[in-house]
Amino acid sequence: MDTSNTLVNTLHEWLELFRRSLMGTIFTYARDNGLTMAQLGPLFHIFHRGACGVSDIGSDLGVTNSAASQMLERLVQLHLVTRTEDLNDRRVKQIVLTEKGIQIVRESSLAFHAWIADLAGSMTSEEQETVRRALVILIDKARQLEKTPI
Repeated sequence: MDTSNTLVNTLHEWLELFRRSLMGTIFTYARDNGLTMAQLGPLFHIFHRGACGVSDIGSDLGVTNSAASQMLERLVQLHLVTRTEDLNDRRVKQIVLTEKGIQIVRESSLAFHAWIADLAGSMTSEEQETVRRALVILIDKARQLEKTPI
């Protein structure tokens, strides 16, 4: 049996489970807080990148500037983001998370972290160490691929 194919299949299966759990947890959190996944996208973007312009958000989310602006307007109304003038160009608005927006992102992440803790807690100490060692190798190899130009 080709161990490379077996590994690839196992990785696909794990990633599918992981993705479903991640997205399901975040979707449930968003829904429970009156938000859509489309509204969470810009919040995560701003949280990880800091203040940015409408075009930055639109480009990264794959939507037009007009669509990004409409999406952000709803987030302004919900008091999750604010628009401020760019100090270098007053025509440009910088989008910044409010404290409430930061809280939403952090809480949605905590919900997923709880799932990871439950998963780890379901394993024996020996299983945890085996998985940890395998993940260290996987992380190292993935980081090496990140540095390799496509």
